[in-house]
Amino acid sequence: MFTSVLMIEKALTSADVEFVTTLHGDETVAFHVLLQPRGDQADRLLRAIDDVALGEIDEAAREGETPEGEAAASQGERALEVSLIARASGSEAEGRLIEDHPLDALKGLVDEVKADEVIVLTDPHYVEEFFHRDWASKARHKVGVPVLKLFSHSKA
Repeated sequence: MFTSVLMIEKALTSADVEFVTTLHGDETVAFHVLLQPRGDQADRLLRAIDDVALGEIDEAAREGETPEGEAAASQGERALEVSLIARASGSEAEGRLIEDHPLDALKGLVDEVKADEVIVLTDPHYVEEFFHRDWASKARHKVGVPVLKLFSHSKA
């Protein structure tokens, strides 16, 4: 069985689930999903810049309304449950929320489950990607397995 660790920042859509569950054709895949709810104030600025870069000015103006920290945790739990619908596609899937140090949690899980790969599935983060500060860029230097970066197909 092939083992993938899937790192996400919001609930997966059905298109995202179909995308990741069909990456390996007919091979049986076990997914271990890590979801980190929204971060801190610095993240809010980067998200707003990304929204502007994508031409989503209204989204940038609403960044202050996005729950963070404790308020985001309950939304994160619901998003994780929605994301585990991969089980319905015939794949094994389990997941957990991460609150701090996502790359440490990622490295620990990769080692724990002896993962074959890491898939980072997020919206585009142009500022972080430009400076190689996004999850996928950092993970490539830390986890010791191939890291695939994919963009969400649509909004959750």
